[in-house]
Amino acid sequence: MARFFLSADSWTQGSTLDEEQSRHCSQVLRKQAGDPVTVFDGLGRFAQARITAVKKNAVLLEIGEIQYAEKSTPEIILAQAIPKGKTMDWIVEKAVELGVSRIIPLITRYTVVKYDASEAPRKAEKWQKIAMEACKQCGQNWMPIVETPIDWNYYINRSNDGLKIIASLADGATSLRELLEKNFTPQQATILIGPEGDFTSEETAAAINQGFHPVTLGDIVLRTETASLFCLAVVRCRYL
Repeated sequence: MARFFLSADSWTQGSTLDEEQSRHCSQVLRKQAGDPVTVFDGLGRFAQARITAVKKNAVLLEIGEIQYAEKSTPEIILAQAIPKGKTMDWIVEKAVELGVSRIIPLITRYTVVKYDASEAPRKAEKWQKIAMEACKQCGQNWMPIVETPIDWNYYINRSNDGLKIIASLADGATSLRELLEKNFTPQQATILIGPEGDFTSEETAAAINQGFHPVTLGDIVLRTETASLFCLAVVRCRYL
C-alpha cells in the first residue's frame, strides 16, 4: 500500500497531503477518491487512511485509527565523514533502511568535499528528503534526523552518551563483535565512520580520548559506504 508522510501538526480527519506528494499520488500512482493509503508522521505515529478527494495539487484524506510504533533500542547514530559524489545520498537511504535514528555528516581532514555556510543547510535538506522517501519505501515510522554538515573539531568535542564506536585501520583496534558482546543493549550507540582516506592519527586519538572504541572491520579494507552499512547491520543484528 502506498505510504505518505504527514507532518505531526496535520493529523486531522480532513488532512491534506502536501503539494509534491499530492502530485505523486494523483499523477504518478493514479490514486483516486476511495483508494486506501498509509500515512506516518516520522515520530512513530501511523494510520490507514482513505482518499476522499483528488484536486489539482491537493489530495484530501480521512484518517482511520492512529497507531504508534515503539522506538527500537538502542538508538543508533551514524556520524559519517562525507564521501565524494552522490555516495552520501546512498548512505542516507540505506542507513534509514537499517534503522538509524540520526545521521551526522562530518567534514574531516581528508574529506574531499567542503561546504560553506549557505551550502551545508541545503545539503542537509536534500538528505532529509532522501530519508523521508526511504521511510516511505521501507515502512520506517521513525524518520531519522539528518543534521547539517559540521566540522570534525566541533563534533568531537560535543557530549556523546552510550556506546561509542569508531571504525579504524589503526593497530590495536578490537573486534567489533567482541566489543558488542561486552555491551548489553545500551540506550544509544554511535558509529563513527571516516572518509576515503580514513581518519588522521590525530582525529583517531581525539575520538578515543572522547570515549570512542576503535574497532577493526576485518582484514579486507572496506570503502567508506560499505563500512557504514557493515557496522549498522552488525549493530542491528546484535541488538534485535
